Amino acid sequence: MDARQDEAANPFGMDEDCQQCPELCETRSQVVHGYGDVGADFVVLGEAPTPGADRTGVPFTGEDRLVLEVLSRVGLVEDPAADEPEVDDVFLSYVTRCHHPDRAATDEEVRNCEGYRSSELRMINPEIIVPVGGRALSALAFQYTTKSADDLDVAELHASTVRGRGFELLPMLSPVDQTAAETEAFVERFADLLGTDYRQTKGRQGSLESGRGPENEDL
Repeated sequence: MDARQDEAANPFGMDEDCQQCPELCETRSQVVHGYGDVGADFVVLGEAPTPGADRTGVPFTGEDRLVLEVLSRVGLVEDPAADEPEVDDVFLSYVTRCHHPDRAATDEEVRNCEGYRSSELRMINPEIIVPVGGRALSALAFQYTTKSADDLDVAELHASTVRGRGFELLPMLSPVDQTAAETEAFVERFADLLGTDYRQTKGRQGSLESGRGPENEDL
């Protein structure tokens, strides 16, 4: 599978009409594949598309935007409020690719999407993966770490590094579960890994003050 280097959205040309999960085909607006730099050192992996991502087709847009705002503070995203943000050295993706408004993905649906996730990680070969939320961390456990999913608690591991197979994991709590202090701790840890002074952009993103993404946003 060849990468379309000049395209940020679905640069690996993955199936945009996937029919593997019949129920999700009925609830999604579109399949949300990966977005970003195919040569990235950093991959951010969420659990499943939120309503905003389902609308735009771009991971972490809409009400999940806190992730993009954190990445902006460490210099990897230029315009976190945009539907198609400018990114540098980071690739954004999900464990499952289709939105359901009322429930999380089933284990079978996660397995159905595993090939997409594995292919992206294999082709990008990142230095660091940021799993956002417990489901994303669990999905990486067996194949990419020496630990089982039961041994990886995202609340305990938030803003810390976990040794993976050829890279490190930097777990992050889901945006809706983060306090302002937890958001700040993650920014500081990520900035340390990058060797950047995150304080140059500290305070630019208003919604970071609450530790959550924008609420009641029109999606």
